[in-house]
Amino acid sequence: MKQQNQFDKSFGTSILPGALLLIVIWIVFWADSLFLFPFFKLGVLPTELSGLKGILLMPLVHSSENFNHIFNNSIPIFLLTTLLFYFYKEIAFRVLIFSWVFTGLGVWLFAANKGAYHIGMSGVIYSLVAFLFTSGTLRKYRPLQALSLFIVFVYGSLIWGILPISPRISWEGHFMGFIVGIILGFIYRKQGPQRPKYVYEIEKELGIEPPDLEGQYWQKVREEEEKRAEEDSALKIIYHIKNQDTKELNSEKGSCPKVNSD
Repeated sequence: MKQQNQFDKSFGTSILPGALLLIVIWIVFWADSLFLFPFFKLGVLPTELSGLKGILLMPLVHSSENFNHIFNNSIPIFLLTTLLFYFYKEIAFRVLIFSWVFTGLGVWLFAANKGAYHIGMSGVIYSLVAFLFTSGTLRKYRPLQALSLFIVFVYGSLIWGILPISPRISWEGHFMGFIVGIILGFIYRKQGPQRPKYVYEIEKELGIEPPDLEGQYWQKVREEEEKRAEEDSALKIIYHIKNQDTKELNSEKGSCPKVNSD
């Protein structure tokens, strides 16, 4: 299987979800700036029934009094969503929805109710960061491992955001998103792009025993030795030794020709 076949061939379809999210959160931001409606009350108010709607609406609302809030969330959510839909096209929509819902639900259930609403996309961002890192690490597939390293390099410093550093920052949302992303990485580790398998791995899964190449080699050596032994036994060399009479040999050696002298 070719590696590029496992990923979305067109960046256009991968960019679209992130672009739509950007359009929506900026429309809500400008509406919050123009109208007197208290958009912040669309966020999560922990353990309060009136705060349940924030599970779905919290990521869309950002503080109109703090431009950095929406600006700092815009680039990460666009980039991470694009990476998610490019590398994990088959499961991207489910991962995004579950990150969205369960992060908000976790904040509603476990965050301390101090009378403050939790708003912003940062919880979803933390979930996507955790998912992309965990999933790429578990799959042991080089393109996804490279993506995990990229995530660590670019967003590694976000880890400090899961700690209660500032009272004005929803660290509970960051923490819940981070945990949800890790869990989703484990749940979907068998779905989506996978490391191409070697032939011997496929044969092992199918119960096909690999050929014993070493045994075949030594079997061939033994057969050749046996064949050579048979050929040697079939070949006979017969030596014929003639025994000459010892006396005749001695007489021939001791006799001298007679010479007649006058």
